[in-house]
Amino acid sequence: MASGACDIRETFVLTVAKQEVKRRIFSGSLCCLRASLRYGRVKMFGRVLRKMCWKRSGARRGVCTRQPAPRVRFAPSPTGFLHLGGLRTALYNYLFAKQRGGAFILRLEDTDRTRLVPGAADAIEDMLEWAGIAPDESSRRGGDYGPYVQSERLPLYSQAAASLLQTGHAYYCFCSNQRLDLLKREAQRSGHVPRYDNRCRQLRPEQVQEKLARGVPRAVRFKLDAGAEPFRDAIFGWTRHEVAAVEGDPVILKADGFPTYHLANVVDDHHMRVSHVLRGSEWLISTAKHLQLFRALRWTPPVYAHLPLLLNRDGSKLSKRQGDIFVQRFREQGVLPETLLDIVTHAGSGFDDNRIGRRLDELVREFNISKVATHSALLDLDKLDEFNRVHLQHRIEDEEKCAALRDELRQHVLHTHGSQISDRAVLEPQYIQRVLQLRKGHICSLRELLNHTYAYLWIRPRVTRQQLQEVSAEAENIVAAVIRLMASGSSIESTERLNAELKMITSRLNNTKYSGVMRVLRLALSAQQQGPSVAEMMLSLGGQEVCVRLQKSLEH
Repeated sequence: MASGACDIRETFVLTVAKQEVKRRIFSGSLCCLRASLRYGRVKMFGRVLRKMCWKRSGARRGVCTRQPAPRVRFAPSPTGFLHLGGLRTALYNYLFAKQRGGAFILRLEDTDRTRLVPGAADAIEDMLEWAGIAPDESSRRGGDYGPYVQSERLPLYSQAAASLLQTGHAYYCFCSNQRLDLLKREAQRSGHVPRYDNRCRQLRPEQVQEKLARGVPRAVRFKLDAGAEPFRDAIFGWTRHEVAAVEGDPVILKADGFPTYHLANVVDDHHMRVSHVLRGSEWLISTAKHLQLFRALRWTPPVYAHLPLLLNRDGSKLSKRQGDIFVQRFREQGVLPETLLDIVTHAGSGFDDNRIGRRLDELVREFNISKVATHSALLDLDKLDEFNRVHLQHRIEDEEKCAALRDELRQHVLHTHGSQISDRAVLEPQYIQRVLQLRKGHICSLRELLNHTYAYLWIRPRVTRQQLQEVSAEAENIVAAVIRLMASGSSIESTERLNAELKMITSRLNNTKYSGVMRVLRLALSAQQQGPSVAEMMLSLGGQEVCVRLQKSLEH
C-alpha cells in the first residue's frame, strides 16, 4: 500500500511539474524555469524534461521540440475608450499569440469603480473586432477561464488576500484616509516622494483583533521584501528594482472589498493560465512587486515583456485628452483598420524591416519579439493619409473586400447626394467598381469621392453652350466629334487609348490646341476646371453618360 501511495504521489507531482514546464517554455528556451526553481518544484523537473524530450530523425539528442501554445491577455480599464496606445498593446499580444497558435484574451480591469465610463467596456471590444484582432476569450465570447471582468471575480481576490494574511505576507491596515492624506502632504512639503510608513505592520496581534472586533474599516497591505532579486524581461533584459526602498507596503485589497491592480492582475494571470504578459513599459518598475506576490502565493509567474511607450512625433506622451487618438475617431474619419495596425507597428519595432503596407497576416508572420527595441516609438500621424491610400488600394484590388467598399460607397453617395442624383445608374455596382478602379492609388479614403471635386461622378452638371464657347470658338465641333467617337462603338478601355483618340480630334481642328480641347470637355462633363484627367473622367462616366452630358451642354 505504501508503495502504491508513493507511485500515486509521484504521478501527481510529475503531472504538476510537467504542466509547470509547459507554461514556462518561451521561444524555445527554458531560461524562464529558473524562476520556477525558487518555488519548491525542483526535484521532479529533470525527469519531466527528459520525458518531454525525444530523439527525432536529424534532431540533436535531448532537444525539446514541443512547445505549449501561449496564452496572452490585453487587460484595459474601461475608464475610457480604446486609443492608439492600447490598440498597439493589444496588437502585439495578438501577433505573439497567433504566430504561435495561442490564445488572445480580453480581460476588463474595472476595479476602479469611481472612474468607469458607461459603454466603454463594450466599445473596447467593438474596436478590437473592427480592427480585425478580436479576442479568443472575453466576456462577450466566453471561454474556460471566465468571468473576464474583474468585478465579477471578487471571491478570488478575497481568497488570495486571506491566504497572504494567513502566511504572514500581508496585514490589515486601519489607517484612515485623513492620516494617509496627511502623510502625503508632509512628504510633498519636505520634497520627498509620498510613501506609506508601514505603521500598521507593527501592530500586535491583540491590537489587530481588537480593531477587527470593533469593525474599524480596514484594507489589506502586502509586505514588501527588502532588497530585490533581478528578473529577466523578454525585451529589457535583466532588470532589478528595490521597490521596498522607495515605497511603502502597497494596498492589495481595499476596504470596499475590491482589489488594487497589483493583486488583481497577479491573481487573474494565475487563474487564467496566462503564460506571457506583454504590457506597457510603465509597468516595468511594478513587476518586482508582482513577482513578490507570485512568490508569496507560491505560484509560477508568467514571462514578462514590457513594450516601449508609443509617443507623439515630438516625443510627448499620448494622452486620452487628445480626442484624435481614439480608435473610434479614426474609424469615423474613414481610416481603415489595417491602416492603424500598420502605422502603429511601423512607428515601433518588432520587425526586420519597416515597409508600408503590411496586412494583418503579414504582421503575424513577420513579428519577432526579439526585435522589439527598448526605446520609445514615435508615431507620425502626418503619414496617415499615405498609409490609408496604400491599404485602400489593397482593398480595391481584392475582389471580396472591394464588394464591401462598393456597398459602403453607395450608402455614402445616397446619404450625401441622394436628392440630386439624376441617373440611378451611378449607384450600380459596375459603375462604382469602375470609379474605384480608376481612382485607386489617388484617393486616401472613400469619403474623398463625396467632396466637390468628385461631385460630377454622381450629379450631372448644368453647363451652357455659351460657357463652352467662351473657352473655344470650336466648342461645338469638339463636342460633336467626341459624341461621334463615343457613339461609334469603338472599344476604348484605357486612358492612353482615349487620349490618343482625343489628340486625333484635335489635329482636325483649326484654332484649338489639345489643352483647349481638354478644357472644353472638362467643363462640359464636370462644370469644373480641375480634377482627374479628362480621359479618366470619360472612362468613369461611361460612353453613354458622356454623350448625354455633351449633348445637354449644347442644348442649354
